[in-house]
Amino acid sequence: MITFDDRGLLTAVVQDVHTREVLMVAHMNREALKRTIAGPHVWFYSRSRKSLWEKGSTSGDYLNVVDLKSDCDGDALLVMAEPVGAACHTGKISCFHKAVDAHDETSYRVGPGILFELVDIIHQRAVEMPEGSYTAKQLAAGPSRIAQKVIEEAGETGLAAATGATDEVASEMADLIYNCVTLLESIGVPIEDVWEELARRRL
Repeated sequence: MITFDDRGLLTAVVQDVHTREVLMVAHMNREALKRTIAGPHVWFYSRSRKSLWEKGSTSGDYLNVVDLKSDCDGDALLVMAEPVGAACHTGKISCFHKAVDAHDETSYRVGPGILFELVDIIHQRAVEMPEGSYTAKQLAAGPSRIAQKVIEEAGETGLAAATGATDEVASEMADLIYNCVTLLESIGVPIEDVWEELARRRL
């Protein structure tokens, strides 16, 4: 028997049916599971956009369903699939391609993974709107104000690069990325839309 958590979600691990490589981990709700069982493609539920998501519907990198198995507790699902293209939004075959330094427990935070943490934190601030939070204050000011900050930080980033102030570029770029993610949150555009667009372009 399949058991969904208190949010109505189930963890789904996708594995390549031919190579046995783990491709990705996502979540399904009842409707996503129903559609996956019906086939031919794998469906998920996006927690950030709160909607169903057919893997590959934008990028063309579909996952064709071959078999489904639940774990012993029934609260996780193994999806055996035949990938059509890359499973990861980065263009990699698998989402699991980053080495972790066992001698540095914080090493996983230094790299692109910090962006996902940033997205989660900003979303949490939007939900809770804690007093004293700079992000909550920015979100309360609305999209127009945040858009102004994006323009401002983009200009400062470009200026730092153009004038050779390379020691300032990283800091300015960090401000720009933060404000871009905050803007996405304020207007309800999920970060996955950006990943899908980048994957579609295949830069």
